[in-house]
Amino acid sequence: MTQLGPLKSYTYVTPLLQLCCSASLALLMPLMATSYLMLILALLLTFAITASTTGGLAHTSYLKKGSSLSVEHASEIIQSPDGTFSFGFYNISSTAFTISIWFTNSADRTIAWSANRDRPVHGSGSKIVLNKHGTLVLTDYDGTVVWQTNTSSKGADHAELMDSGNLVMRDQGGNILWQSFDHPTDTLLPTQPVTATAKLVSTDLSRPSSYYTLRFDDRYILSLAYDGPEISNLYWPNPDFSSWLNYRISYNRSRRGVLDNLGQFIASDNTSFVSSDWGPGIKRRLTLDYDGNLRLYSLNDSSGSWSVSWMAFSQPCEIHGICGWNGVCVYTPAAACFCPPGYVVRDPSDWSKGCKPTFNISCRGSDQQMGFVSLPQTDFWGSDLDYIPMTSLDACRIQCLNSCSCLAFEYKLDSNDCYLKSVLLNGKTVPGYPGTAHLKVPQNLLSKTISYVHENSEILDCNSSNTKVEVLSFDSDAHGNGGKATTWHYYYGFLAAFFLIEVCFIAFGWWFIVKKQSTQSEIWAAEEGYRMVTDHFRSFTYKELREATKNFKDQLGHGRYGSVYKGILRDKRIVAVKKLGDVKQGEDEFQTEVSVIGRIYHMNLVRVWGVCSERKHRLLVFEYVDNGSLAMFLFGNQGLLQWDQRYKIAVGVGKGLAYLHHECLDWIIHCDVKPENILLDHDFDPKISDFGVAKLLQRDHRTDPNMSKVHGTRGYAAPEWASNIPINEKVDVYSYGVVLLELVSGRRAFELAASGTGDAEIAMRQLVWTIKEKLKSGDWSWITGFVDPRLNGNIVHSEVCLMLEVAAMCMEKERSQRPSMNDIVEKFSSFPVNE
Repeated sequence: MTQLGPLKSYTYVTPLLQLCCSASLALLMPLMATSYLMLILALLLTFAITASTTGGLAHTSYLKKGSSLSVEHASEIIQSPDGTFSFGFYNISSTAFTISIWFTNSADRTIAWSANRDRPVHGSGSKIVLNKHGTLVLTDYDGTVVWQTNTSSKGADHAELMDSGNLVMRDQGGNILWQSFDHPTDTLLPTQPVTATAKLVSTDLSRPSSYYTLRFDDRYILSLAYDGPEISNLYWPNPDFSSWLNYRISYNRSRRGVLDNLGQFIASDNTSFVSSDWGPGIKRRLTLDYDGNLRLYSLNDSSGSWSVSWMAFSQPCEIHGICGWNGVCVYTPAAACFCPPGYVVRDPSDWSKGCKPTFNISCRGSDQQMGFVSLPQTDFWGSDLDYIPMTSLDACRIQCLNSCSCLAFEYKLDSNDCYLKSVLLNGKTVPGYPGTAHLKVPQNLLSKTISYVHENSEILDCNSSNTKVEVLSFDSDAHGNGGKATTWHYYYGFLAAFFLIEVCFIAFGWWFIVKKQSTQSEIWAAEEGYRMVTDHFRSFTYKELREATKNFKDQLGHGRYGSVYKGILRDKRIVAVKKLGDVKQGEDEFQTEVSVIGRIYHMNLVRVWGVCSERKHRLLVFEYVDNGSLAMFLFGNQGLLQWDQRYKIAVGVGKGLAYLHHECLDWIIHCDVKPENILLDHDFDPKISDFGVAKLLQRDHRTDPNMSKVHGTRGYAAPEWASNIPINEKVDVYSYGVVLLELVSGRRAFELAASGTGDAEIAMRQLVWTIKEKLKSGDWSWITGFVDPRLNGNIVHSEVCLMLEVAAMCMEKERSQRPSMNDIVEKFSSFPVNE
């Protein structure tokens, strides 16, 4: 049984009860029958002590050495003495947990700190223990250490949760050896400092690419920074102003800032702000949200809801990187992102990834004529390739055309300044901004872009003003109009805006009337040619998917889980639609399971765009992957995969499975890893398909993760499928090993293992044993005969040996001897790259 620390309520309440009961007994004994009264008082005393002990269990504020908390017991938590904060396992999904501190009485149990927010543990078998060495250790279901404190050599005696929300570890003398306040995540609590080493990093489980931090910069100024993978810049305080204009003090080495209990924040660089509800008695938190905005929240004790009492930015478009590379932030009137003409969004579910061009800029010869598309009142802050003051628009245009590195230029009419841009980041369109961004695009794309705008000009935002119409329009010849033409331009612009407002009022009235009858699935909107996506995973109607697939006409393939058809959605996206069979869950349970799959995103996993669950119909909508399956290349006539492509596929599939097994929010076993379920995109990067589908179709209701009814494909199924034991992720590891053999040999593994014994399993084990022995011998002469002969010896011998070694490890009969997918990915990563 899990042991918690001594119960303070028992320690203090019990002597008081004993004193009161003794006094009452002394007064009443002369008046009443002593034996009867003593019996009653004894019973009352026993009840009081029991109640005191039971109540103390839920309000224990510390964990003693040798004690632990288990993920299976939700009631096993540590609470601060005043009950404001709780510490324990926090469920971020049905099977994924973090060890966290949260606000006990907030409506959504808001997290204040997490030890393992980037590496959740499973909801079965995980625990956190204060071991005999004085270290607080968090382990996953398989015993893997996920997180621990560095207190083993300091003699920590117990861990205690304070009223401030600080988790501290103390020795027997009460000295603090470690505290969570020194390791903040995305939130600061009152009295918790931000320092030179303690910074805030934004996080959001559905947006893993958030790059925002609150930290002291190299001038010792407290700043908000966009720390992206390729570029880093500061955006608060205003980067265009000096520290003096921002009312900050540079080079104060103390580097410390803290929010007090009244709601005022003060830092060593003179950063200061005050909560709008300044005063005592209010629970607050200062959080760096995933959108890069720093906000101060106040808790309403009666409703448990949070309200914003201060924020760094009232205009979100001022936040750097909010729309990603090449993206532009615009107010419509709320802040929204769009891709400029010639660009498309990379990931509609995560705008921080920005947009990608649909063209290539040619730097050699004159085969491709380039032009410019203009975005008035738009700026891309930073990344200036060159600055040319007091120059003409034509000269600026020529400078950018002649530079291959120039992607765009910014021209300000009020000062005639020219800024050549090598990177398009931090784009924003703001009414009244004096500059215009001119983006370099091919001339043929320019003409198509202009005609597209005129055709769609009637779907501007209904609340747009004349200024907004001008912001969202663009002209390829921004400098060719005379004064008279400009007058007519504004005149027609005014008439067009007035007409559009009238159309919007009519459209709004019509929409209001038919609102209840309209389908919720049409959530994609276009505005002036810019694609703005509102959701990445949604429900489709059966009618929509039947129309998209032309009544399920173009079949891409058929597998164990159903047939797959090619379709084109109304937003012109090409998708793959899988019709599932033998779905045994009810609609609510099916939707719940599918929503888990829909939240999963990894570059080596096929993206799930949506679902249809309508009467008997169960369909999944996937992204369409250009080159089809790996099986078509290895065993069909699709084409020959070169060795470098095969090696890249092996590593990519390993990373995808490692994500499913160890990193995604919900623990997923694929159960059918094989070349048919590995798709290749246009760059021959692998994408695993059909993950999570096995759980949808034939789930064993007695166990959740340990399925035992679904069987893999012959030749790829691990030996334990034939046994009556619960299945774990090692079945995928075995199948992955078989795929590695097939990548090397170019043949089905069961063909390689064919023998006269008639027992396929014995033959496969013999093949694995032979490979292991040959690798031990150090003789590489046999490799040429084993590798796919179509490669004609164009291989890297060391990489072949590595893949065969990993395959042999994966295909061990005893699953406990097989490595985890994390171990495999690490083995590939540590392997020296061949030039």
